[in-house]
Amino acid sequence: WRAAGKPAPESAGNPFTDVSESAYYYEAVLWAVEKGITAGMSPNSFSPNSPCTRGQVVTFLHRSAGSPEPTDGANSFSDVRSNAFYYDAVLWAVENGITTGTGAGRFSPSSTCTRAQVVTFLYRSNNK
Repeated sequence: WRAAGKPAPESAGNPFTDVSESAYYYEAVLWAVEKGITAGMSPNSFSPNSPCTRGQVVTFLHRSAGSPEPTDGANSFSDVRSNAFYYDAVLWAVENGITTGTGAGRFSPSSTCTRAQVVTFLYRSNNK
């Protein structure tokens, strides 16, 4: 949201009972939902205090970029299955130099994405 220039959401409709209008992330959440970057954890829950996984973060970035199809299609990660929601996002992120995984042929999609990993992914995605 900040990398996009902190745009105001077009709608004031908030589907999430756990996102207060006074929360610092309120506009960011509404904007991200409008843009299809996230849908929350359920139709009425965003879970703002839950950590994000590596799979979720690359999915947010991939959707933010317009969900481009990976061009190579080669999956070098033993822990990224073709039916996973983050599959195309991971392949896209690798192709664009956003990530190389966590080593030993793994991406670790269910691991918590550390703050350092998040800012590195953001930096690389905005400078590709």
